[in-house]
Amino acid sequence: MTEIRTPRLLLRRWHDDDLVPMADINADPRGVHRVDDASPHDLERTAEAIEQWEEEWDEEGFGLFAVELLASGELAGFTGLSVPEFLPEVLPAVAIGWRLGPQFRGQGYASEAAHATLEFALQDRGLDRVISVSRAGDHASENVIRKLGMVLERETVHPEHGFPLRVHSIDLTEFHA
Repeated sequence: MTEIRTPRLLLRRWHDDDLVPMADINADPRGVHRVDDASPHDLERTAEAIEQWEEEWDEEGFGLFAVELLASGELAGFTGLSVPEFLPEVLPAVAIGWRLGPQFRGQGYASEAAHATLEFALQDRGLDRVISVSRAGDHASENVIRKLGMVLERETVHPEHGFPLRVHSIDLTEFHA
């Protein structure tokens, strides 16, 4: 089983008891900067998403980690790697992404988890390049992206929903662990 420990977090595969707290995070209307349709996800839609994330782990050797706080055992959200199939113009690519519950934002957890995930991608999984796709105007995500050392590669539009996106990237030669 793949796990990563950081000073404050455990990045791990998904457990059955993660469903309800992740559904609460997905249902929060403050998640307006997500790169999907940004509509709240209910319990059923979250269960389907977790199932897809686990399948990606099995098929690709990477996926979205559940992010757990070491101090309390609470599920804070997710971070991890995925293939951004919704955006064919960047394929083949692997994207890093994250989503945390509102009570866990602004405390450096996203940056801590994303940095550990990027190191995992480039050093453990042997990827040469990783991208991040963010919604234009998502300043919190762009702050994390900047901390990762990623640079703007292109601006584009979501092919289905029409909102502006920004694609950042970093390759192995630019990464500083």
